[in-house]
Amino acid sequence: MKKLFGVAVVAVVTLLVFAACGGRNDENTLVIGATAVPHYEILEQVVDAIADRGFSLQIEELSDFTTPNHALNDGSLDANFFQHRPFLNNFNENNGTTLVPVFGVHFEPLRVFIGRSHSLVAILDGLHDGAEIAIPDDPTNEARALQLLEFLGLITLHEATRSTASATTGIAENPHNLRIRPVVAQTLPALLQDVDFAVINGNVALQGGVTHLAIEGASEEHDPNARLLFTNYVVVRDGYQNDERILALIDALDTEEIRDFIYEQYQGRIIPTLIRP
Repeated sequence: MKKLFGVAVVAVVTLLVFAACGGRNDENTLVIGATAVPHYEILEQVVDAIADRGFSLQIEELSDFTTPNHALNDGSLDANFFQHRPFLNNFNENNGTTLVPVFGVHFEPLRVFIGRSHSLVAILDGLHDGAEIAIPDDPTNEARALQLLEFLGLITLHEATRSTASATTGIAENPHNLRIRPVVAQTLPALLQDVDFAVINGNVALQGGVTHLAIEGASEEHDPNARLLFTNYVVVRDGYQNDERILALIDALDTEEIRDFIYEQYQGRIIPTLIRP
């Protein structure tokens, strides 16, 4: 890979590679795993600022949502940056881990994208029965996508399980007989041409080059708490919250320069939040 501002930026995609690189190279290097867009790109902007504090930032590019937390928990990474709190809470509960969010950087609205239906209005006006809609299959984003479809008036969820709804158990009413297809989030852009619509995370859509937007979701109108709840955080192992390298990273991210970069680079498809828990 290239060398950016004198700091090696290494791309890896599996736990075996993480194990081979051995995590932290020295006590002055912070090894952080991040998915490509926008997380990796945002971290690239702070390499110089962290170097000014006497530390090196080594960014490992990740290709999935499964590897990063396992790699962080086993010490192959010092931190990761790809997830919101509900996703992290679900991982901790299912794996008995104690990973901790330390700084919220940005919010990625869910959006409904046009697939083979090729109509901006079809999803709300004249939606044909049996239309197929693909959504993310990880538990927190699956429920979030179903809540968006409910907000659009397409389905009704069971009230008692709305926050944990799944396509198989959470839907109370489906008047259009929609075929809702949960799939791995990163595959949604490639599947778009094979379904009528897809609900896609902002970062996945950006990375997949998806631009034909139908309806933006997860707005304050849809969910007043969405921006706070689904902010993407830098995450560390419990006990490392006050590590000097982590504090240097937080200080470098918590700036007007980073806020401006996110606004200008992503034109509202990614929204800066810059939250210290």
